[in-house]
Amino acid sequence: MRFFIFFPLFFLAFFSVSAQKNPLLAKDSLAQQKWVDTKYNEMTLDEKLGQLFMVMVASDQNKTAIDGVRNLIRDQKIGGVIFSTGGPVRQAKLTNEFQALSKIPLMIGMDAEWGLAMRLDSTYAFPWNMTLGAITDNSIVEKVGERIGEHAKRLGVHINFAPDLDINTNPQNPIIGNRSFGEDRENVAQKGIAFMKGMERAGVLSNGKHFPGHGDTATDSHHTLPVINFTEARLDSVELYPFRRLIAEGLSSVMVAHLEVPALELKKGLPSSLSEQIITGILKERMNFKGLVFTDALNMKGVTEHGKNGDAELAAFMAGNDILLMPTDVKKAKEKLVQAYKKGKIDEERLAHSVKKILMAKYKVGLNNYRPVQLNNLFDDLNSRKDDLVYEEAIENAITVIKNKFFLMGIKRLENKKIAYVQFGDADGDPFFKALNKYAKVTQVNGKDIATLKAKLKNYNLVIVGHHKSNESPWKSYKFSQKEQLWLQEIAAMRSSNLILSVFAKPYALLDLTDFNNIDGVVVAYQNSELAQKKAAEVIFGAIPAKGKLPVTAHEEFPVNSQVELESLLRLGYSYPERVGLDPQKLVEVDTLVRQGLDSLMFPGAQVLIARKGKIVYNKGFGKPTYDSKDSITTDHIYDLASITKILGTLPLIMKMEEDGELALNDTFQDLIPEYAESELKDVTVLKALSHYGRLPAWIAFYVDTLDKNRKPSKEFYRSEPTDGFSIKVTDKLYLADAYKDSIYNRIGRQSLKSNRYRYSDVAYYVMKKYIEDKKGKSLDKLVEDFLYIPIGALNTGYNPLEKFEKKRIVPTEEDKYYRYETVQGFVHDMGAAMQGGVGGHAGLFSNAEDVGKIMQMYLQGGIYGGTRFLDSRTVKKFNTCYFCDKNVRRGVGFDKPQISGKGPTCGCVSRKSFGHSGFTGTYTWADPEEELVYVFLSNRTYPSASNTLLVKSGLRTRIQKAIYDAIID
Repeated sequence: MRFFIFFPLFFLAFFSVSAQKNPLLAKDSLAQQKWVDTKYNEMTLDEKLGQLFMVMVASDQNKTAIDGVRNLIRDQKIGGVIFSTGGPVRQAKLTNEFQALSKIPLMIGMDAEWGLAMRLDSTYAFPWNMTLGAITDNSIVEKVGERIGEHAKRLGVHINFAPDLDINTNPQNPIIGNRSFGEDRENVAQKGIAFMKGMERAGVLSNGKHFPGHGDTATDSHHTLPVINFTEARLDSVELYPFRRLIAEGLSSVMVAHLEVPALELKKGLPSSLSEQIITGILKERMNFKGLVFTDALNMKGVTEHGKNGDAELAAFMAGNDILLMPTDVKKAKEKLVQAYKKGKIDEERLAHSVKKILMAKYKVGLNNYRPVQLNNLFDDLNSRKDDLVYEEAIENAITVIKNKFFLMGIKRLENKKIAYVQFGDADGDPFFKALNKYAKVTQVNGKDIATLKAKLKNYNLVIVGHHKSNESPWKSYKFSQKEQLWLQEIAAMRSSNLILSVFAKPYALLDLTDFNNIDGVVVAYQNSELAQKKAAEVIFGAIPAKGKLPVTAHEEFPVNSQVELESLLRLGYSYPERVGLDPQKLVEVDTLVRQGLDSLMFPGAQVLIARKGKIVYNKGFGKPTYDSKDSITTDHIYDLASITKILGTLPLIMKMEEDGELALNDTFQDLIPEYAESELKDVTVLKALSHYGRLPAWIAFYVDTLDKNRKPSKEFYRSEPTDGFSIKVTDKLYLADAYKDSIYNRIGRQSLKSNRYRYSDVAYYVMKKYIEDKKGKSLDKLVEDFLYIPIGALNTGYNPLEKFEKKRIVPTEEDKYYRYETVQGFVHDMGAAMQGGVGGHAGLFSNAEDVGKIMQMYLQGGIYGGTRFLDSRTVKKFNTCYFCDKNVRRGVGFDKPQISGKGPTCGCVSRKSFGHSGFTGTYTWADPEEELVYVFLSNRTYPSASNTLLVKSGLRTRIQKAIYDAIID
């Protein structure tokens, strides 16, 4: 006979909930009941009692330990095993072996709160619960639960002991912490429901733990018995709240913790896992829970002192538990249960109540039709792109900004920022540092002492401190060291710079910091995974919005639910093709095509970038800088862009000047350069010239007239080193006469107009360069660097790259045997631009694919990027218009446009709004506003000789473009 403590009526009301529908019922409940009854009736008492036990095993244990489990399955007829550490293949093999030994299929369990990686190597680690607790969109948490469930099911696991429903209101809790969704009861309940639904949808049973609530304690039940010393009302309104909510939503099982809860159990020192009042009286009767009830591990010290040799197991069963988890001695425990049965302490009804529930659960997870775990592709199935996509979405939505003084983040006005990065913590921060450098020049600054560090930091006006702690498990150290706390306050006190603190650990790390007055920005990334570091950098620079909300109180200044929402600044971020509607399997064709180009000797190496919907999803290097190189092309290599210079160098300045009224499309060459008033070119307008409809000559070989009779640079025009009057640097060993600059423009003025209206021409860009420089009083390279490259964060872009970059990063363009007679590397390939000191209006720009993508993305977004409006959207539209399409001229104003008919510069699959350009050296870029797509192809097809036209003839660049469009998912 059960005896329950009398609770006041008001307390009964706290716990009263409507009866739960049996969460263990399968869809074919009649067939389920028949199977359960049949199996139960066929069992001996020994077999029935065996079903109550779930023992621990680890696939990395020694043979003796595993043999012990084999014996328990054979001899004691146990009902299940819970796997611990090891590897997935080893576990799968053991699962199949164990199942073959068991008359009734075993229920396989795991503690996999954040995925199988909680226990197993070579498996996927999803975000910890506290990270998930920061996400405001619960559907994302549901996706995480579903993927974890799918992994468990694939490995033959039927119940995952998750979600953890503890409300972590005690920052000093040594065992829960990051395992909790947070301290807000509603948030914990909602996240628990979402996680549960996702996991159950995958066909894996859920488990709410640790009943009645393990969140507000500073002791660990693995080592002692924690005391939860709260009133009945507090327990009901806080600790029990998420359990009640999940029970109403169909929670399959509950794990009862080893806790002393005086308000619920009057017997002093009795663990909740052995309390009939708590388990049967409150959980099963007053909270109407109909699912399975598990004890927490019965080998934990929180319970082992309350009964040895099977006494604790018997007491746990008598209290109302269905499954005895990780008993200390199955044989002795079973003997105690048999004795109790024979003495009538356990009747058949009580035994059937638990055993039939266990059988119902086994049927629900498919053990009525057991199939072994398939080993083929197991690793790949447990580490798939699906997992990456879910993980990325979760991390993006979790990262939380809790302070943003002066609207410091997302960082704008890069041209005004000099940024330092200081690493704290004892874990790797390199991914964060590298990701920051995707957006701006960020220098890592170190110091052996604080005085040295502060002296170095005086040269910077923005300091980013990253606190990096181990991501191996949620129990690892997360705190700032005493030295770091002092150093942080010293850095913060330097008012010559702003300070952003990014924490890659649980939020409680902030509790030890005393003063946030001089810390201008605080970002909580929760974990130190590589992706969390990259996404934190994206948040800081505004590539993605900040949506997370603090799930716990991190400091008196930052209470639970603190949040500063940040919008995207429309900077390129980084993601996977699937997240932007591209099929990665079809994008494999891009790799294939580029390698065909390499194998066909179209070029020694190349870079390809694809961005869609504001995300770079493909950025690869192929081949080598030259055919003889030992090094491989990386995404950091820099290419001569050739004529892409027109739209990325000169055109942005023209567009801005037109917008500002310093230039008009109907201005003529004589308006721009009065010296051309008598020239045949005088009436050519800017519109026609930049649309290649001005009858201008295609190209003028200026260099030829500077060669001697041996076709070598004439001493009349060149010197081998800079001297008075010879300062135009063509190469390190070739300097052109300064006077020749005027000769170039004089020769242009003497040109005749050609008969055909449409002719692609470089000449207009010589004219535009002169006008821009004369008007602005600065060189074109400096103007566009200040206007565009520095503010947009195009750090790998510029003219005369040897002045900024290591030579080994710059890809050679040709073995010149007709003008410079050397390897052209780091100097512009185009001869006319070379004769202008490397800065031509039509050529001279060097960059990598990533920076080209940034500028094209700015155009795609109507002139805005990174929170800065470079051009008015109407200006972009005006220049991206084909004004002479009716004349069968496809060009925009500077931009190339899709062919009107037949073959042309694109695959023929792009929209009419799309635009781009190609370059002589083997470069190409194209943007399509309708598909929100940017494509960049860079190569040095001119190496070793510009006579290699295989790339052009093959149409490879546009075939790659076609492959990209074919990959778009409708």
